[in-house]
Amino acid sequence: MKLTLPPLSLYIHIPWCVQKCPYCDFNSHAQKGDIPEADYITHLLADLDQDLRFYRTAIADRPIHSIFIGGGTPSLFSADGIHRLLTAIRQRIAFADQIEITLEANPGTAEAERFIGYAQAGINRISMGIQSFEPEKLLKLGRIHDRNEAIQAVGFAQNAAKFGLKSFNLDLMHGLPNQSVAQALADLEQAIALQPPHLSWYQLTIEPNTMFYYRQPTLPDDDALWDIFEQGHQRLIQAGYQQYETSAYAKAGYQCRHNLNYWRFGDYLAIGCGAHGKISYPTGEIYRFSKTKHPKGYMRGEYRYQQHEITLADRPFEFFMNRFRLLEATPKAEFEAYTGLNDNIVRPTIDWALTQNYLTETADHWQITQHGKLFLNELLQGFLVEE
Repeated sequence: MKLTLPPLSLYIHIPWCVQKCPYCDFNSHAQKGDIPEADYITHLLADLDQDLRFYRTAIADRPIHSIFIGGGTPSLFSADGIHRLLTAIRQRIAFADQIEITLEANPGTAEAERFIGYAQAGINRISMGIQSFEPEKLLKLGRIHDRNEAIQAVGFAQNAAKFGLKSFNLDLMHGLPNQSVAQALADLEQAIALQPPHLSWYQLTIEPNTMFYYRQPTLPDDDALWDIFEQGHQRLIQAGYQQYETSAYAKAGYQCRHNLNYWRFGDYLAIGCGAHGKISYPTGEIYRFSKTKHPKGYMRGEYRYQQHEITLADRPFEFFMNRFRLLEATPKAEFEAYTGLNDNIVRPTIDWALTQNYLTETADHWQITQHGKLFLNELLQGFLVEE
């Protein structure tokens, strides 16, 4: 079996944050004393070196099309540290022309000089976790910034455009504890007024092993959640944003290329505590892998945690689980190229989905319908292999 190799990205995880938010299930650790920035960067590069050796026949001469530095709170790291990291990565693997390099930032750690320094270091996109502009909601969510700091951070990002920053994203939540429809829409209006090129607007969900899971807050009911989404979606469209993924809206040309690569079943290397990656070989194998979660183990040089092969039987579900998050049509040619499977293997499920009005089909594409979006879990279950 031969695979056409998809674009290759790189995810970098920086695990530290000022304090753990009660809704957060990411691999993050509250800062205790000074962060070992220099040592951690040394380990990130050693981790990358190990992967470049381990996956050398899969990577070969493939350039990186995007880098995403997530956390935790990567903006706790200095601009000099980020410059050292990116410079060393470029020495190890080629960067594609017009590479997108995103850094996540907390408005509570934002400084004008720091944002300029990030841009000068090579960061050309910043993603800021705003979540809300309302003081009571920010306090409930455990955020360390206030409304004014959030607005100020956006100003820093806009100013950094003169130094190479090309785009910025705002993360905004809705469906917050005791949030009314009017409050959720007011948050959204404030975000729109700041004119971000990209807006991630998503509903708060209660995840296991979080503080909210053990002490669950009162959330809006389903009717209120639907009203928030329906009215907010229309407002975003009116403001010139295009929805291109379940929770992602962007002005034309400002979609997050890194996340698009995830959702299009692309490949991505991953370094740092708890980072997850995916890599395809031209000979047909596809693997997912993860790294050691806790900083103590990771910084002993114990980088690799586990790896498993995506079997032929699992590939349809894995492919469509990602692809159907997008509103764009799914090319049949990409299913065959990136999974190594003929689309005849999913024909019975596709035919069933067509009868349910979950999908439409042309000679070249499958397109999820609005009805299909409402029943996405049921649609995806059709691609699961029974044990």
